[in-house]
Amino acid sequence: MDIRNNILETIGDTPLVRLHRIVRDWPCEVLAKVDYFNPGNSIKDRMALKMVEVAEREGKLKPGGTIIECTSGNTGMGLALAAIVKGYKCIFTTTDKQSKEKVDILKAVGAEVIVCPTNVEPEDPQSYYSVARRLAREIPNAFHCNQYDNLANRLAHYETTGPEIWRQTEGTVTHLVCTAGTGGTITGIAQYLKEQNPAIQVWAIDVFGSLLTKYFRTGEVDPNEVHPYISEGFGEDFVPENYDMSVIDHFEQVTDKDGAVMARRLAREEGLFCGYSAGSCLQGLAQLKSRLRAGDRVVCILHDHGSRYIAKIYNDQWMMERGFLEVKTFRDIVQGRGNHQKLITLHPSETVATAVERMKKFDIEHIPIFQDREPIAAVSEAGLFQKVFSNPDIRNARLAEVLEPPYPVVDFLTPVERLSTLIHKENGAALSRDEAGSYQIVTKYDILQALAR
Repeated sequence: MDIRNNILETIGDTPLVRLHRIVRDWPCEVLAKVDYFNPGNSIKDRMALKMVEVAEREGKLKPGGTIIECTSGNTGMGLALAAIVKGYKCIFTTTDKQSKEKVDILKAVGAEVIVCPTNVEPEDPQSYYSVARRLAREIPNAFHCNQYDNLANRLAHYETTGPEIWRQTEGTVTHLVCTAGTGGTITGIAQYLKEQNPAIQVWAIDVFGSLLTKYFRTGEVDPNEVHPYISEGFGEDFVPENYDMSVIDHFEQVTDKDGAVMARRLAREEGLFCGYSAGSCLQGLAQLKSRLRAGDRVVCILHDHGSRYIAKIYNDQWMMERGFLEVKTFRDIVQGRGNHQKLITLHPSETVATAVERMKKFDIEHIPIFQDREPIAAVSEAGLFQKVFSNPDIRNARLAEVLEPPYPVVDFLTPVERLSTLIHKENGAALSRDEAGSYQIVTKYDILQALAR
């Protein structure tokens, strides 16, 4: 029988998956180390368990103790799983830029979560680093893991992730590509792989707004490099002790937008539903594609699962609000029409003849019916034609007698793909309020025109 004694025994031995569509014109083979197969859905399960085991062995974590850690979410999940099995309490600090899903997941596994501001210096008393250190001092029998400077972090990857990659590729790996955050993952794997073959290239992927890239290139810790960024799970505003820059060959920075877009491509084109850092990892490699040669075998680390980013990179509106998603929206269609004609509306007390006259005058097919400044119904050229053809006298009837269902009212940033599902044979248009609060209309004809441009 193949039975695990507890959930912690399922950590590791994650699959290596060959990429196809995104890299179809690349000269080499690209393999993804898909570490969201860990029970906590991220690579951080490995180092979380190792930090707990080392702390227990060194007497720093005692029975009934409390685990304290500052985390972007994934390390906390791994620590929470270890705490459940081993009988510890957990208190985690995180930043207000992390996805709500991450906070909710930590709470679901019994952790207490304290959300701290992102845009403060690491030494600020409000930073999630400082709050974690303070709690560790104040709470009896508490252990602060400190994943940034705790060398058990990189040891976990030296002992597990590195050997797995070497075994799975039968020693043929030529490049390791990994996002750079605490430094534990990339350093631990690199140390092991370079011991086996010093020629293996290790490329770290960083984000603009982090100081790690400049530190790697110059040895200078430059606070001027630091500015807010949206990417989660990598990049730093200081240099953690887990880094050994001597085993890293190159640092490459990517933008928030490019990392998010690539994550969505991984899901749609490769079936790999990953987090922000995974998209950034592959995007960084794409920027370095010219350095690759036939016969290279590149391993990219895909750190965590996309379920933790549903409200962010996998949410169209969130992406569009930040200019990350280049799709046409209701607003784009309205602005692209090139005219600022006021929306033509009618009141239910007006006649069918008036509606026909307006349609002819303004060359339109759909008119919303308003009452008390709000849409309550609609009339269409096709609908009125059928009624007038069957009963010519209806031209003098009130619109209240021939009303069609109201057009759906949507958000002004609704993408074309969504509009196309709302506009069909029975419903010819959709409405939305613009930034000024005025109603605008989009029809099937408008959509076709916009997509043709």
